[in-house]
Amino acid sequence: MTQVAASAETRQLFIGNESVKPHSGSYYTSINPATEEPIAEIAAADVHDTDQAVKAAQAALGSKEWGRMDASDRGRIIWKIADLLEAHLEEMATLETIDNGKPIFESQYVDIPMCINVLRYFAGWADKVQGDTIPVRGPHFVYTRREPVGVIGAITPWNFPLILSMWKIAPALATGCTVVHKPAALTSLTALRFAELCAEAGLPAGVLNVVPGKGSVVGQALVEHPGVDKIAFTGSTEVGKGIMRDAADSLKRVSLELGGKSPNIIFADADLDAATRGVFNGIFSGKGEVCAAGSRLFVARAIHDQLMEGLIARAERAQPADPMHPKTRMGAIVSKQQQGTVLGYIDKGKADGARLAAGGLAVKVNDRGYFIQPTIFDDVRNDMTIAQEEIFGPVLSVIPFDDSDDVVAMANDTQYGLAAAVWTRDITRAHNVAAQIKAGTVWINMVNFYDAAAPFGGYKQSGFGRELGKKALEGYTENKTVWANLKG
Repeated sequence: MTQVAASAETRQLFIGNESVKPHSGSYYTSINPATEEPIAEIAAADVHDTDQAVKAAQAALGSKEWGRMDASDRGRIIWKIADLLEAHLEEMATLETIDNGKPIFESQYVDIPMCINVLRYFAGWADKVQGDTIPVRGPHFVYTRREPVGVIGAITPWNFPLILSMWKIAPALATGCTVVHKPAALTSLTALRFAELCAEAGLPAGVLNVVPGKGSVVGQALVEHPGVDKIAFTGSTEVGKGIMRDAADSLKRVSLELGGKSPNIIFADADLDAATRGVFNGIFSGKGEVCAAGSRLFVARAIHDQLMEGLIARAERAQPADPMHPKTRMGAIVSKQQQGTVLGYIDKGKADGARLAAGGLAVKVNDRGYFIQPTIFDDVRNDMTIAQEEIFGPVLSVIPFDDSDDVVAMANDTQYGLAAAVWTRDITRAHNVAAQIKAGTVWINMVNFYDAAAPFGGYKQSGFGRELGKKALEGYTENKTVWANLKG
């Protein structure tokens, strides 16, 4: 595996295509969660730095170099960024793994390739964002234009550091917006390196700026800044609510991709082998640190015991290991604090009467790291804390059901509505259940599949707005109507 030079470096802010020291002189240490060793010292932005980044983005928005660039040339630059990311795939995958703790298999063969695909998809859209001509009464010519919203404050979490950045940055660039990106403090390395690649690809100064730091400082400064036109946020529901409240003062555009407690429904006629694999991957890939993780398993009582046998066997085989080993499938929890949070939920599940069927322990790999075994609770009630609150870790709650109406009611009995999955050979039932589930994405006989062309987002307290696909472009453009008098 490639050795990453940045592992021993101090990383500065990235503003106006330059590395910039933080105004306060403050830095924080990025820790490898698998080894508990420092990776790099990261500059901590403050309100002053955030203001400088916003001003750089504003200047780029109105510049000849970006604001008046031909759309096809924007697409060409975005495509070149994708090419450079592909050329640095191994380096970026390594950075993602040492920073987040996820297995290198996921970083190298899932995460970074999807980032490349998203960039190329939106590069193709750059010169296809167009309006309409509208027939109206009278001698008038009326048409609409889609224009960039302006400066985007992109605030992203630590679970998929680069993927969730691309979901915002790529459509923003395609539509001609500029971006100030606040990556999660725990996982800022790939965001900073990506910005360098963008500059190398020819992205003009100020179009993409990266300001790591505390959400309460940098994120809040972006939300309150009058020069930021939209906040694109992925994170917790509680933080999303705060962003909505604070953004109201300036009537910023807001899109929110928030938490989830996704139901995974297995009917008795399902392909049991496929469903078992899907259930396992749906909760334990990404260490369960996935907003759309299938953390609530509703299983038909007739197949409950057989399915549990297969899941437990898989859990016992898939023990945490060194994330840098190519065969590892269960990596490290992102931080000691998050490990404590997950273990607290495991204790709560036991205290509430759920039966611990597998895992449940914190473990070390080579005497180091923040690891938790794949954990499965059986005999869970849908009103238990572990079935209602987002744990964001490798914890599965298994809930038996008897009929279709009951399971749909239980699946919808949650504040969240991000995703769901249905497993059955009955295609009529599959589509009927999918229609009744209140979620932004429903998978049938599959789970946790994504594509750059397919919109993703939530119902209820899982947020609003859509990322990916053509629908994402709407969130980064304003619709202008132009009237021309044709009367002689």
